[in-house]
Amino acid sequence: MFLAASIVVFALYFANVALGAFANAAVVGDVGEMLVLFTASILFVVAILKKEADHKDKNGS
Repeated sequence: MFLAASIVVFALYFANVALGAFANAAVVGDVGEMLVLFTASILFVVAILKKEADHKDKNGS
């Protein structure tokens, strides 16, 4: 769930950057881009940590 959310948020970030680069029509400003990228990073880290915890529980180590 967190990994899918991270992918979606990063896709929104990428779409905004692409719109700004090619069409000069960015929806979000610099601070907004930073917050979106930060959110995608946090969601990705949470997903990886949850997956690692599940793996440790499964293997009992």
